[in-house]
Amino acid sequence: MITERCDNPRISRPGFPILCSARRKELKRNLFILSILLSLGLVGTVVALPDLFRPDLSVDGTTRAQTIDTLVARLDQHYVFHDKAKQIEMLLRQRQHDDAYGAITSGEQFAAQLTADMASVAHDLHMKVKFSPKRLRPGVEPDVMPRAASGAARGRHDGVENADHLSPAIGYLRISSFPPRAAVAGAYASALDKLSDTDALIVDVRDNSGGDPASVALLISYFVDRPTRLNDVWSRDSGRTTQTWTEGALDGRRYGGTKPVAILAGPGTASAGEDFTYTMQALKRAAVVGARTWGGAHPIALYRLGDHFFAAIPHSRTISPITRTNWEGAGVMPDVAAPPAAALAVAQDMLRRQLDAAPSP
Repeated sequence: MITERCDNPRISRPGFPILCSARRKELKRNLFILSILLSLGLVGTVVALPDLFRPDLSVDGTTRAQTIDTLVARLDQHYVFHDKAKQIEMLLRQRQHDDAYGAITSGEQFAAQLTADMASVAHDLHMKVKFSPKRLRPGVEPDVMPRAASGAARGRHDGVENADHLSPAIGYLRISSFPPRAAVAGAYASALDKLSDTDALIVDVRDNSGGDPASVALLISYFVDRPTRLNDVWSRDSGRTTQTWTEGALDGRRYGGTKPVAILAGPGTASAGEDFTYTMQALKRAAVVGARTWGGAHPIALYRLGDHFFAAIPHSRTISPITRTNWEGAGVMPDVAAPPAAALAVAQDMLRRQLDAAPSP
């Protein structure tokens, strides 16, 4: 059973919610932030604010036990490393036996503790338990990760934040996420058409929250001249391996496989953003400038654990046909190390020198 938490409730007027002192202060603070955003015309930012107004809900022993039981079953069925799923189960059951969760009544804290316990065994950055203050519909799996949703709210729906010329010879393309292919095809075409007259390109994924591998494959297709095998994906659920290839027919102008490309990356480069970075680096199609990336390589699905909890469980493993491994845990290491804030200047200087040294046509 789950109830709304309030350590020191006060009686409220009929029809109004009962708010404790801390919640009233938080609400006032959030309303103040909202008023500033609206006064500045930052209306789009408002869609990223629901978490600020999220109530804290209390969970009882029955809910905790049911959540763990369902989580253990889902891991056993779907987690890409079955042996690790069994090790996680052993740990969670031992902690249950020791009553390690008995004092946790906050839904947020319970989800965070389960996530930490799983991480202590699997060290898998994509594996999480999340709490939802809104009731999850029975029989319907959640369809978005909170991290991806907040990233989408911050940026454009197609992920293409900027496509411009830093100089007549060097172009700049900033990608903040990889939404589904249908949402990005036109944007990629427009961006690469605009940048086709440049001699070198910088692709900035320093703040890329991830997304759809199919969109990664589409973008890489603009930087090769022939069909290219990108990654193999092994699925625990099916037991089959699927190959990912570049696309042949593109809506925009192909940038080609010979012009210099630099990719800006760092700790804010995650998941599909790392897929793009790692694959372009493995193909020797781009030099990576910046710092080590986040380190999450396994594709996930979201599974309902109950009315207010769901889990992100990696169910597949991405394998590069070139390196025979991936970036899980290790992240993508840069070819040219630089503080993320300085990476653009470093990459621009590197490409400028590279173009100056190239023989004249």
